[in-house]
Amino acid sequence: MGEKKYFIGLDSGTTGTTALILDENWDLVGRGYAEQKQYYPKSGWVEHDLIEIWENAKKAVSLALEEAQIGIEDITAIGLDNQGETVAVWDKNTGEPVYKAIVWQDRRTAQDADKLNEEWGSVIKEKTGLIVDAYFSALKIKWILDNVEGAREKAERGELVAGTLDTWLIWKMTGGKLHITDYTTASRTMLMNINDLTWDEEILAKLNIPKSMLAEIRSTSEYYGDTDPEAFLGGKVPIAGSAVDQQAALFGQACFEPGAVKTTYGTGCFMLMNTGEKMVHSEHGLLPTVAWGLDGKLTFALDAGVYITGAAIQWLRGGLQIIESASETEEIAKSVPDSGGVYFVPAFVGLAAPYWDQYARGTMVGITGGTTRAHIVRATLESIAYQVAENLEVMKKDSGIDIQVMKVDGGAVANEFLMQFQADLLGIPIDVPEITDTTPLGAAYLAALAVGEFNSLDEISAKWKRKKRYVPQISQEEREKLMAGWRRAVERSRNWAKE
Repeated sequence: MGEKKYFIGLDSGTTGTTALILDENWDLVGRGYAEQKQYYPKSGWVEHDLIEIWENAKKAVSLALEEAQIGIEDITAIGLDNQGETVAVWDKNTGEPVYKAIVWQDRRTAQDADKLNEEWGSVIKEKTGLIVDAYFSALKIKWILDNVEGAREKAERGELVAGTLDTWLIWKMTGGKLHITDYTTASRTMLMNINDLTWDEEILAKLNIPKSMLAEIRSTSEYYGDTDPEAFLGGKVPIAGSAVDQQAALFGQACFEPGAVKTTYGTGCFMLMNTGEKMVHSEHGLLPTVAWGLDGKLTFALDAGVYITGAAIQWLRGGLQIIESASETEEIAKSVPDSGGVYFVPAFVGLAAPYWDQYARGTMVGITGGTTRAHIVRATLESIAYQVAENLEVMKKDSGIDIQVMKVDGGAVANEFLMQFQADLLGIPIDVPEITDTTPLGAAYLAALAVGEFNSLDEISAKWKRKKRYVPQISQEEREKLMAGWRRAVERSRNWAKE
């Protein structure tokens, strides 16, 4: 046995920050979590406090170190993953944010997106691989420059910098020395040209965003630099991996072969499929995205996002107050044989793939006098599985690959009712891994790969362990009947908020 090594995976997510510490055998030895507040200043607006996100990163790591009973100086390397399109703009001299973080779910730039799409939609798709949407970072940065007093002038003078949350955290961790992002996160901004992997001058000019604000784009797994002990818990730790959360989860699930698919069940639900070295353009509104960039070579993925899944369960708890915790939904759902004909389409902020309808709104149909709380809870869980099933269908069509199995991760995989219903709707087995926090696990793997702990992706694959498999238990006929009902319900939710 050599000396003990420890790796940190730090997941800065939407609802909170998770830190995992894994030893050299890739067993989990410490975990820390810090919840964060969601701010909704106006309808359709979603914000986070950047200082809180930074404090939560330190808090989660401290809690994990405590549980592992080790010090920061024992850490071999740290990898980060971030919530993707959420964006920050801060003063590079003081480190103070000029505005709160505008979160990926935020819809304030929806009309700007419509306008940009009409003028430039095909150009942007050609350059970035993305469909113009308020979801991505570009229009959020532009909004801050246009609406925060003095921001544009300061940006023109080179005093402001912008970045996604990886950029913000790495900047803070290194005491302002590193201003970087990686290929995966850069590809979610709608500003990176996916053909030559650089910030696109034309899009920047079109949106009037000074290029000097943007971070340097680096590989997903490489040694970037060390944390500054004064800034980060007294430790000088190599930062060696960074990715968007969904890509980190794809990596953590060892989906290294084309056709390998994973779905992460979080606030939203995100299904990614490795498509190898070629970018698959979708006919159905799925997003071609960068899975990771290693040694200057990109691996691509198809990304199907569902905005509201776990968030619908949170709504049952917080908004409707008909459950006390997410964990009780399984028993409640199992207490009735079916949803009693109730379908719930949780389009709180519109519908993502495959509809891309930003004006759809939440809809519950099929309610009768016999509908109970249990039916509503069950219909809410089922809505998660229906949305995932629709995305898997289009993924098969777009890629031409017949998917044999789906790996799953995230909080909701603990819900056995949901996982079984999901397997039933998909008609293929679902595999749950031993470590379901695959997002920070993937971030830790990326860092370990960069510092030479692994020599190949095959060595990482060998570490993946399966905990449980769910096999479909219903007929194709039953499956089609359920899906047809769901599609009828979706139709009724569409285009609702359009004035």
